[in-house]
Amino acid sequence: MKLEFHGADQVVTGSCHLVECAGTRVLIDCGLYQGGHELGEENAQDFGFDPASIDCVLLTHAHLDHCGRLPLLVKRGFRGAIVTTGASRELLRLMLLDAAHLHEEEARHRARHAGHGRMRSAAQPLYTIAEALHTMDFLGAAARYDIPMQLAPGVAATFLDAGHILGSASVLLELADAGLRRRVLFSGDLGNVGRPLLRPAALPPPVDAVVMESTYGDRVHKPIGPSIEELYQAVAGAFERGGNVIIPSFALERAQELLYFLRVAVESGRLPGTMQVFLDSPMAISATEIFARHPECYAPQTRELFLEGRDPFALPGLHFTREKTDSVALNRISGGAIIIAGSGMCSGGRVRHHLRHNLDRHQSAIIFVGYAARGTLARRIVDGAPSVTLFGEEIPVRARIHTINGFSAHADQAELLRWQGATQAQRSFLVHGEPEVMQKLAARLPAGTVEMPVLHQQYSL
Repeated sequence: MKLEFHGADQVVTGSCHLVECAGTRVLIDCGLYQGGHELGEENAQDFGFDPASIDCVLLTHAHLDHCGRLPLLVKRGFRGAIVTTGASRELLRLMLLDAAHLHEEEARHRARHAGHGRMRSAAQPLYTIAEALHTMDFLGAAARYDIPMQLAPGVAATFLDAGHILGSASVLLELADAGLRRRVLFSGDLGNVGRPLLRPAALPPPVDAVVMESTYGDRVHKPIGPSIEELYQAVAGAFERGGNVIIPSFALERAQELLYFLRVAVESGRLPGTMQVFLDSPMAISATEIFARHPECYAPQTRELFLEGRDPFALPGLHFTREKTDSVALNRISGGAIIIAGSGMCSGGRVRHHLRHNLDRHQSAIIFVGYAARGTLARRIVDGAPSVTLFGEEIPVRARIHTINGFSAHADQAELLRWQGATQAQRSFLVHGEPEVMQKLAARLPAGTVEMPVLHQQYSL
C-alpha cells in the first residue's frame, strides 16, 4: 500500500493525492493550482504519475483547486470513473465549463500578444470546452453520504459530509492487501461551524492515517454573528458615503450565503429594502439554482424554508446579471448598489472590471469575505497595496477595504483539531496550507507522527 502526494503540498491549491492498494490506483481530487495565470507551468506540468494508470478518481468537492485539472487528466489518458456526490456532479459540470471558457480566453489573449511563430503556437488552452464536456462522460455512480462503495477488491470508499460547500465530502478509504488492513481518511476541505446553509462536517470514525487540509490551521475564526454585523455596517457605511459595495465572491457557497444574510438584513430592517443587489456571475446564478435541487445537504433551518416554499436567497432588488453587456452597464452606477461578482481571489472574472471602476473612489467599499492566496490581486489589496494594476492601468486604492474572516467556508484551527482528534489517527499528513501555518497546526496536534509532504513524495501505509 502506497500513498503519494501530487498537489496542494505546502501550498493551498492543486489538491491531488494517490493511493495504491492491491493493484488498484485511486486518485483523491485533481485540482488546479490557482493564484496566477491558470495556463502557467504548474498546471501544464506532468502529474507525477501516468493518468492512464488511474482506475478511479474520488472527488471531494467541486471547487477548482480540487477538480480543475480533471479534463487534463482525461486528455492525457485517464479512462476510469470519476466518483462524487450527486450535488458535486452538477456543480462539476458548471465549474469545468466555466474554467475551460476562461482557459480559451486566456489562450487567445496570449496568442494576440505573442506575435508569430513559436510563442504564438505555445499559447494553447489547458483544455477546451469540448474537452471539459468529454470529462463528464467519465462520471461514475453518484456517492451517497455514509454508504460504503466497493471500488475494487480490497478497496472501499465512504463519503462523509464535510460541510464545506454543497455536496462536499471527506473520503474514507478502507484498504486490504495480503492480510494488511488500513483505514485512511482524506478530509477534503472541512466546513466552518455555525453557518446557516449547510450541515456541519460529520465527525469521522477512528482511522489509521488522515490526510488533512490546514488552510486556517494557525487561527480561530471570528464568530459568525459579529461578522454578519460587520458586513451590514460596511454596506451601510458605503451607502451613506454615496458609494457602491463590491464583494469579490466565490460562486459556490459564498455567493449564496451572502444572499441569505442580505435577505435577513432586509427582512429585519437592518438594510433598506430599496437597495439594489446584483449577482454578477453566471456561474453563481447557476449554482444558486442547483442549490434548490439538493435539500439533502442543508442545515435544518434552511431546509425548513424550502419546505415552506420560501426561497432563502430571494430579496427585493435582487438582479441576476448573466449577460456581459448587463455587467458592463453596472459600471455606470455611482452609488447605492451591492455587486457580488467572481472571482473571490480577483484572479479573473467580472469583478476585476468593477474594481477598476470603484477602487479609486473613497465613497465605495470593497468587502473580502474569503481566503486570498499569496500572489493574487485580492491578497495585494488586503495587504494594503496603495495601488494595483488592472488591465494595464495603475489604479490607486482609495476605497474602504474590509476583510471579514468569519464567513470562511474552511474550518479554523479549533475545528481542525476537534475533527482530527476524533480520528485517533497515529499518522497525520498535512496538505492544502502554507508551510508556516502547517507548522503551527502540527505543534497543536495530539501525539503521533505528523508529516508535511512535498510534491511527489511517497509513503508506505
